[in-house]
Amino acid sequence: MCRLLVVKAEEPIKLANLLTKPAHSIINQASDSRLRLDAGSINADGFGVGWYDHQDESTQGPCIFRSITPAWSNLNLHRLADKIRSPLVFAHVRASTTGALSEENTHPWSYGNLIWMHNGCIADFHKIKRRLQNDLSDEMFSVPQGNTDSEWSFACFLDQLSRLTDPRAKTIPHSTLRQAMLATVAKLRDYTLECDGASFEPSLMNFCVSDGTSVVATRYITSATEEAASLFFSTGSTFAETEPGMFKMYKADKRERIILIASEPLTFERADWTEVPSQSCIVVTPKNNLLRYPIVDQFFQPNAVSNRADHFAKAKGYRWAAPPTSHHVTVGHDLDDH
Repeated sequence: MCRLLVVKAEEPIKLANLLTKPAHSIINQASDSRLRLDAGSINADGFGVGWYDHQDESTQGPCIFRSITPAWSNLNLHRLADKIRSPLVFAHVRASTTGALSEENTHPWSYGNLIWMHNGCIADFHKIKRRLQNDLSDEMFSVPQGNTDSEWSFACFLDQLSRLTDPRAKTIPHSTLRQAMLATVAKLRDYTLECDGASFEPSLMNFCVSDGTSVVATRYITSATEEAASLFFSTGSTFAETEPGMFKMYKADKRERIILIASEPLTFERADWTEVPSQSCIVVTPKNNLLRYPIVDQFFQPNAVSNRADHFAKAKGYRWAAPPTSHHVTVGHDLDDH
C-alpha cells in the first residue's frame, strides 16, 4: 500500500522540510511505514513529487518529478528538495498492486492544471477495466499512458469532471472538483459491486486531486466492517523544525496558513494531527478553509473507529498520549470560496 502527502500553504515551503528532513517524512515512511494495512512491507516501487511554480503563474500545470528507484536512495530527489519551494505539493511513494515498475505507472499524474494520486487499490480491477474504459469519452480514454488502476481512476475522474466543466480550465471551483470526485468513487464502487465473480476484497480509494488552488481528498473503502487505508491532516500557522529531524505544527492564531494531508503523521505529537474518518471527503479551499463531507452510502458507518492510530508512534517511543486538539473543520456544507 502506497504512502502519500499533500501540502497547501499560504507561503511557499521548502520541499526538504516535508519530504526528507522530518524523522517520519514520507521518504522515511517508504522504508519504515507503521500504518500500512500490510504492515512490514516497504514502498520501494518508485516515487513522485508534484508541485506548482509560485514564481511563474503563466505556466499552466504542475511540475512533476518521478523515478522508479527507491525514494530513500535517490540523490536527485534530495538535491531538488533542498532547492525547491512551493505552496502546493503532492508527494507519493509507491508499493505496486497493479501495473509494472515504470515511470508511466508512478504517481502523481497530471492533466492540464490538475494533479492526481491514489493510495489503495480497486478490487477486481482486471475484471472491471474493460467496462470502465468503454464508458470513457475518446479524449479521456487516451489520457492514461500506463496500466494501473490508479491512473485509470484518474481517467474516470476526468470523464466525470468533463460532464460538469472544462477539465483543462486553469482553475475549477472546489465544489465542482468534489462533485466529480464523489461521482468517481460511486462509479468505481458500482463497477466492482456489479462485477461477475467479484471477490470479497474491498476497494481502497484514498484519492487526492488539485487544480493548484484547491485540494480534494477521500478516505474510502467498500466495506462497512474493514478499515480504510489511513489518512490524517494537520493545520496551523507554521510547520517548523524544533531540533534535527523533529518538526512541530505551530498555531499562532486561528488561521490555517498551512494544511498537511498525509497517510501517516510526519511528527510524533498527537496534538498536531487529526485522523480523517473512513467514508469521508475533505476539501481545502483556495482560502485554506478545511471542509469535511461524509460519503453516505451502504458502507457508511458514523461511529467507525481506527485500531491502528497509535502503533507507529508507540513503537518509536515518542509522545502520543495527549488528546488531539481541536482543528477548524467545517462539516457538511459549502462555503462561497472559489
